[in-house]
Amino acid sequence: MLTRRRMLAASAAVLAMATSRASAQAEWPSKPVKVVVPYPAGGGADTTARIVYQKLGEMWGKQFVIDNRGGAGGTIAEALVAKADPDGYTIMHDATAFSVNAALYPRLSFDYARDFQPVVLISLVPNLLVVTPSVEARTVADIVELAKKTPGGLDFASSGNGTLQHLCLELLKFMAKVPINHIPYRGGGDALKDVVAGNVKYFFSNGSSSIGLVQGGQVKALAHTGKGRLGTLPDLPAVQDTIPGFEGYEWNGLFVPKGTSPDIVQKLNAGLNDVLRQPDVQARFKQLNVEHRHNTPDEFGSFVAVETEKWGKVVRDAGIKLGG
Repeated sequence: MLTRRRMLAASAAVLAMATSRASAQAEWPSKPVKVVVPYPAGGGADTTARIVYQKLGEMWGKQFVIDNRGGAGGTIAEALVAKADPDGYTIMHDATAFSVNAALYPRLSFDYARDFQPVVLISLVPNLLVVTPSVEARTVADIVELAKKTPGGLDFASSGNGTLQHLCLELLKFMAKVPINHIPYRGGGDALKDVVAGNVKYFFSNGSSSIGLVQGGQVKALAHTGKGRLGTLPDLPAVQDTIPGFEGYEWNGLFVPKGTSPDIVQKLNAGLNDVLRQPDVQARFKQLNVEHRHNTPDEFGSFVAVETEKWGKVVRDAGIKLGG
Protein backbone atom coordinates (compact mmCIF):
# COMPACT_ATOMS: atom_id res chain seq x y z
CA MET A 1 0.00 0.00 0.00
CA LEU A 2 1.36 3.42 -0.98
CA THR A 3 1.49 5.35 2.29
CA ARG A 4 1.84 9.10 2.64
CA ARG A 5 5.35 8.59 3.96
CA ARG A 6 6.36 6.55 0.91
CA MET A 7 4.82 9.12 -1.41
CA LEU A 8 6.80 11.89 0.25
CA ALA A 9 9.98 9.81 0.05
CA ALA A 10 9.44 9.09 -3.65
CA SER A 11 8.77 12.76 -4.36
CA ALA A 12 11.92 13.74 -2.50
CA ALA A 13 13.96 11.24 -4.51
CA VAL A 14 12.63 12.59 -7.80
CA LEU A 15 13.33 16.15 -6.68
CA ALA A 16 16.85 15.19 -5.64
CA MET A 17 17.52 13.59 -9.03
CA ALA A 18 16.18 16.65 -10.87
CA THR A 19 18.26 18.94 -8.67
CA SER A 20 21.35 16.82 -9.30
CA ARG A 21 20.83 16.95 -13.09
CA ALA A 22 20.25 20.70 -13.00
CA SER A 23 23.38 21.17 -10.90
CA ALA A 24 25.47 19.07 -13.30
CA GLN A 25 24.19 21.05 -16.27
CA ALA A 26 24.86 24.35 -14.50
CA GLU A 27 28.43 23.26 -13.79
CA TRP A 28 29.00 22.05 -17.35
CA PRO A 29 31.72 21.79 -18.47
CA SER A 30 33.49 20.38 -15.42
CA LYS A 31 36.00 18.40 -17.50
CA PRO A 32 37.58 18.70 -20.98
CA VAL A 33 35.16 18.74 -23.91
CA LYS A 34 36.07 16.74 -27.03
CA VAL A 35 35.41 18.64 -30.26
CA VAL A 36 35.22 16.11 -33.09
CA VAL A 37 36.22 17.55 -36.47
CA PRO A 38 35.29 15.01 -39.19
CA TYR A 39 38.18 16.10 -41.44
CA PRO A 40 42.00 16.05 -41.37
CA ALA A 41 44.10 18.65 -39.59
CA GLY A 42 45.01 21.71 -41.62
CA GLY A 43 41.78 22.03 -43.61
CA GLY A 44 39.17 24.75 -43.43
CA ALA A 45 37.02 23.11 -40.75
CA ASP A 46 40.06 22.36 -38.61
CA THR A 47 41.32 25.94 -38.96
CA THR A 48 38.09 27.56 -37.82
CA ALA A 49 37.68 24.99 -35.03
CA ARG A 50 41.09 25.78 -33.56
CA ILE A 51 40.39 29.51 -33.66
CA VAL A 52 37.00 29.48 -31.98
CA TYR A 53 37.35 26.69 -29.40
CA GLN A 54 40.72 27.95 -28.21
CA LYS A 55 39.09 31.33 -27.67
CA LEU A 56 36.05 29.77 -25.98
CA GLY A 57 38.34 27.81 -23.68
CA GLU A 58 40.23 30.98 -22.76
CA MET A 59 36.99 32.85 -22.03
CA TRP A 60 35.50 30.05 -19.91
CA GLY A 61 38.71 28.79 -18.33
CA LYS A 62 37.90 25.30 -19.66
CA GLN A 63 39.59 22.92 -22.10
CA PHE A 64 38.20 22.10 -25.56
CA VAL A 65 40.23 19.36 -27.26
CA ILE A 66 40.16 19.10 -31.07
CA ASP A 67 39.85 15.49 -32.27
CA ASN A 68 40.40 15.18 -36.05
CA ARG A 69 38.74 12.07 -37.48
CA GLY A 70 38.73 12.24 -41.26
CA GLY A 71 37.42 9.68 -43.71
CA ALA A 72 34.48 8.92 -46.02
CA GLY A 73 33.53 12.57 -46.46
CA GLY A 74 33.10 13.05 -42.72
CA THR A 75 30.62 10.19 -42.24
CA ILE A 76 32.94 8.08 -40.05
CA ALA A 77 33.18 10.77 -37.39
CA GLU A 78 29.52 11.74 -37.82
CA ALA A 79 28.49 8.14 -37.05
CA LEU A 80 30.64 8.25 -33.91
CA VAL A 81 29.11 11.46 -32.61
CA ALA A 82 25.57 10.37 -33.50
CA LYS A 83 25.95 7.52 -30.99
CA ALA A 84 27.83 9.48 -28.31
CA ASP A 85 26.35 10.21 -24.89
CA PRO A 86 24.35 13.46 -25.07
CA ASP A 87 26.15 14.89 -22.05
CA GLY A 88 27.89 17.84 -23.73
CA TYR A 89 31.35 16.31 -23.59
CA THR A 90 31.42 15.09 -27.21
CA ILE A 91 30.47 17.78 -29.70
CA MET A 92 31.01 18.07 -33.45
CA HIS A 93 32.36 20.93 -35.57
CA ASP A 94 31.14 19.95 -39.03
CA ALA A 95 31.02 21.52 -42.48
CA THR A 96 28.97 21.76 -45.68
CA ALA A 97 29.26 18.00 -46.16
CA PHE A 98 26.77 17.61 -43.30
CA SER A 99 24.10 18.91 -45.70
CA VAL A 100 25.34 16.86 -48.67
CA ASN A 101 26.27 13.41 -47.37
CA ALA A 102 22.76 12.04 -46.99
CA ALA A 103 22.30 12.37 -50.76
CA LEU A 104 25.78 10.99 -51.51
CA TYR A 105 25.78 8.03 -49.13
CA PRO A 106 22.43 6.21 -49.18
CA ARG A 107 23.31 3.56 -46.56
CA LEU A 108 24.45 5.52 -43.54
CA SER A 109 23.94 4.05 -40.07
CA PHE A 110 22.53 7.30 -38.71
CA ASP A 111 20.13 10.07 -39.69
CA TYR A 112 21.20 13.71 -39.75
CA ALA A 113 17.84 15.15 -38.74
CA ARG A 114 17.08 12.49 -36.12
CA ASP A 115 20.48 12.13 -34.43
CA PHE A 116 21.90 15.66 -34.28
CA GLN A 117 20.92 18.95 -32.66
CA PRO A 118 22.19 22.09 -34.48
CA VAL A 119 23.79 24.56 -32.07
CA VAL A 120 25.34 27.46 -33.96
CA LEU A 121 26.55 28.44 -37.44
CA ILE A 122 30.16 29.53 -37.00
CA SER A 123 31.54 30.45 -40.41
CA LEU A 124 30.72 30.97 -44.08
CA VAL A 125 33.47 30.90 -46.70
CA PRO A 126 32.69 31.50 -50.39
CA ASN A 127 34.55 29.67 -53.10
CA LEU A 128 36.63 31.66 -55.56
CA LEU A 129 36.35 30.96 -59.28
CA VAL A 130 40.07 30.90 -60.12
CA VAL A 131 41.83 30.32 -63.41
CA THR A 132 45.39 29.94 -64.65
CA PRO A 133 46.77 33.48 -65.24
CA SER A 134 47.25 32.80 -68.96
CA VAL A 135 43.49 32.34 -69.45
CA GLU A 136 42.20 35.47 -71.19
CA ALA A 137 38.77 35.35 -69.53
CA ARG A 138 38.19 38.13 -66.99
CA THR A 139 34.55 37.63 -66.04
CA VAL A 140 31.99 34.89 -65.45
CA ALA A 141 30.35 35.89 -68.73
CA ASP A 142 33.68 35.26 -70.47
CA ILE A 143 33.84 31.77 -68.94
CA VAL A 144 30.30 30.98 -70.08
CA GLU A 145 31.07 32.15 -73.61
CA LEU A 146 34.37 30.26 -73.65
CA ALA A 147 32.69 27.04 -72.49
CA LYS A 148 30.11 27.33 -75.28
CA LYS A 149 32.81 27.84 -77.92
CA THR A 150 35.24 25.15 -76.71
CA PRO A 151 34.71 21.76 -78.37
CA GLY A 152 33.74 19.34 -75.62
CA GLY A 153 33.54 22.09 -73.02
CA LEU A 154 35.93 23.30 -70.32
CA ASP A 155 37.79 21.04 -67.90
CA PHE A 156 37.17 22.15 -64.29
CA ALA A 157 39.14 20.77 -61.36
CA SER A 158 37.48 19.91 -58.05
CA SER A 159 38.67 18.88 -54.59
CA GLY A 160 37.03 15.50 -55.11
CA ASN A 161 33.74 13.83 -55.93
CA GLY A 162 30.85 15.28 -53.97
CA THR A 163 32.78 18.21 -52.50
CA LEU A 164 31.36 21.72 -52.60
CA GLN A 165 33.88 22.57 -55.34
CA HIS A 166 32.42 19.73 -57.42
CA LEU A 167 28.85 20.83 -56.67
CA CYS A 168 29.63 24.43 -57.65
CA LEU A 169 30.85 23.41 -61.09
CA GLU A 170 27.76 21.24 -61.52
CA LEU A 171 25.63 24.22 -60.50
CA LEU A 172 27.39 26.44 -63.05
CA LYS A 173 26.96 23.78 -65.71
CA PHE A 174 23.22 23.54 -64.98
CA MET A 175 22.39 27.22 -64.43
CA ALA A 176 24.44 28.58 -67.34
CA LYS A 177 23.63 25.60 -69.57
CA VAL A 178 27.25 25.13 -70.63
CA PRO A 179 29.40 22.01 -71.17
CA ILE A 180 31.82 21.46 -68.27
CA ASN A 181 33.95 18.39 -67.59
CA HIS A 182 34.67 17.39 -64.00
CA ILE A 183 38.31 16.59 -63.16
CA PRO A 184 38.38 15.38 -59.53
CA TYR A 185 41.52 15.67 -57.38
CA ARG A 186 42.35 14.22 -53.98
CA GLY A 187 41.98 17.54 -52.22
CA GLY A 188 41.99 21.25 -52.98
CA GLY A 189 45.75 21.61 -52.53
CA ASP A 190 46.52 19.22 -55.39
CA ALA A 191 43.94 20.91 -57.61
CA LEU A 192 45.39 24.36 -56.91
CA LYS A 193 48.91 23.17 -57.79
CA ASP A 194 47.70 22.02 -61.20
CA VAL A 195 45.82 25.27 -61.80
CA VAL A 196 49.01 27.22 -61.02
CA ALA A 197 50.92 24.94 -63.41
CA GLY A 198 48.21 25.24 -66.10
CA ASN A 199 47.56 21.49 -66.25
CA VAL A 200 43.92 22.27 -65.56
CA LYS A 201 42.85 25.89 -65.89
CA TYR A 202 39.53 26.31 -64.05
CA PHE A 203 38.61 25.67 -60.43
CA PHE A 204 36.15 26.72 -57.74
CA SER A 205 38.57 26.94 -54.83
CA ASN A 206 37.92 27.43 -51.12
CA GLY A 207 38.31 31.16 -50.48
CA SER A 208 40.52 30.67 -47.43
CA SER A 209 42.87 28.27 -49.21
CA SER A 210 43.46 30.27 -52.37
CA ILE A 211 43.47 33.90 -51.22
CA GLY A 212 47.28 33.95 -50.87
CA LEU A 213 47.77 32.60 -54.40
CA VAL A 214 45.34 35.17 -55.78
CA GLN A 215 47.06 38.04 -54.00
CA GLY A 216 50.44 36.71 -55.17
CA GLY A 217 49.32 36.52 -58.81
CA GLN A 218 49.80 32.77 -59.11
CA VAL A 219 46.13 32.29 -59.99
CA LYS A 220 43.54 34.77 -61.22
CA ALA A 221 40.19 35.14 -59.44
CA LEU A 222 37.19 36.03 -61.59
CA ALA A 223 34.35 35.89 -59.04
CA HIS A 224 33.26 34.44 -55.72
CA THR A 225 30.28 32.26 -54.87
CA GLY A 226 28.89 34.33 -51.99
CA LYS A 227 27.01 37.61 -51.77
CA GLY A 228 28.20 41.22 -51.99
CA ARG A 229 31.93 41.92 -51.80
CA LEU A 230 34.78 40.32 -49.89
CA GLY A 231 36.91 42.26 -47.43
CA THR A 232 40.14 40.79 -48.85
CA LEU A 233 39.14 41.23 -52.53
CA PRO A 234 36.69 44.17 -52.58
CA ASP A 235 36.70 44.49 -56.36
CA LEU A 236 35.81 40.85 -56.97
CA PRO A 237 32.16 40.39 -58.05
CA ALA A 238 29.89 37.56 -57.05
CA VAL A 239 28.97 34.87 -59.58
CA GLN A 240 25.33 35.72 -58.89
CA ASP A 241 25.88 39.19 -60.34
CA THR A 242 26.02 37.37 -63.70
CA ILE A 243 24.00 34.25 -62.89
CA PRO A 244 21.19 35.24 -60.49
CA GLY A 245 20.62 32.76 -57.70
CA PHE A 246 24.06 31.17 -57.89
CA GLU A 247 25.42 30.76 -54.37
CA GLY A 248 27.68 28.29 -52.60
CA TYR A 249 29.41 28.54 -49.25
CA GLU A 250 31.75 26.30 -47.33
CA TRP A 251 30.28 26.57 -43.85
CA ASN A 252 31.20 25.30 -40.44
CA GLY A 253 28.84 24.81 -37.53
CA LEU A 254 28.50 23.07 -34.21
CA PHE A 255 26.26 20.05 -33.62
CA VAL A 256 25.65 17.91 -30.55
CA PRO A 257 24.00 14.49 -30.20
CA LYS A 258 20.20 14.73 -30.07
CA GLY A 259 19.03 14.62 -26.47
CA THR A 260 21.69 16.99 -25.17
CA SER A 261 20.32 19.31 -22.51
CA PRO A 262 18.78 22.52 -23.91
CA ASP A 263 20.73 24.41 -21.23
CA ILE A 264 24.02 23.12 -22.65
CA VAL A 265 22.90 23.89 -26.20
CA GLN A 266 22.03 27.46 -25.23
CA LYS A 267 25.26 27.91 -23.27
CA LEU A 268 27.34 26.78 -26.25
CA ASN A 269 25.34 28.97 -28.62
CA ALA A 270 25.75 32.06 -26.43
CA GLY A 271 29.43 31.36 -25.81
CA LEU A 272 30.35 30.90 -29.46
CA ASN A 273 28.32 33.91 -30.57
CA ASP A 274 30.33 35.85 -27.99
CA VAL A 275 33.58 34.41 -29.39
CA LEU A 276 32.61 35.55 -32.89
CA ARG A 277 32.21 39.11 -31.63
CA GLN A 278 35.77 39.30 -30.30
CA PRO A 279 37.99 41.69 -32.31
CA ASP A 280 40.92 39.26 -32.61
CA VAL A 281 38.66 36.50 -33.93
CA GLN A 282 37.00 38.90 -36.38
CA ALA A 283 40.40 40.06 -37.63
CA ARG A 284 41.62 36.50 -38.15
CA PHE A 285 38.41 35.52 -39.94
CA LYS A 286 38.68 38.55 -42.22
CA GLN A 287 42.17 37.42 -43.29
CA LEU A 288 40.70 34.05 -44.26
CA ASN A 289 37.65 35.42 -46.15
CA VAL A 290 35.45 33.95 -43.43
CA GLU A 291 32.05 35.52 -42.84
CA HIS A 292 29.98 35.09 -39.69
CA ARG A 293 26.64 36.17 -38.28
CA HIS A 294 24.86 35.95 -34.93
CA ASN A 295 22.37 33.07 -34.96
CA THR A 296 20.24 30.89 -32.71
CA PRO A 297 20.00 27.07 -32.72
CA ASP A 298 16.64 27.30 -34.52
CA GLU A 299 18.07 29.66 -37.14
CA PHE A 300 21.02 27.36 -37.72
CA GLY A 301 18.68 24.38 -37.99
CA SER A 302 16.65 26.18 -40.65
CA PHE A 303 19.84 27.07 -42.52
CA VAL A 304 20.95 23.43 -42.52
CA ALA A 305 17.54 22.29 -43.79
CA VAL A 306 17.70 24.73 -46.74
CA GLU A 307 21.28 23.69 -47.54
CA THR A 308 20.35 20.00 -47.39
CA GLU A 309 17.47 20.46 -49.84
CA LYS A 310 19.55 22.62 -52.20
CA TRP A 311 22.65 20.42 -52.43
CA GLY A 312 20.65 17.21 -52.37
CA LYS A 313 18.90 18.34 -55.54
CA VAL A 314 22.25 19.19 -57.20
CA VAL A 315 23.60 15.74 -56.27
CA ARG A 316 20.54 14.00 -57.64
CA ASP A 317 20.33 16.07 -60.82
CA ALA A 318 24.03 15.50 -61.54
CA GLY A 319 23.75 11.78 -60.79
CA ILE A 320 26.59 11.85 -58.24
CA LYS A 321 26.77 8.65 -56.18
CA LEU A 322 29.19 7.59 -53.44
CA GLY A 323 29.15 4.91 -50.79
CA GLY A 324 27.24 2.27 -52.75
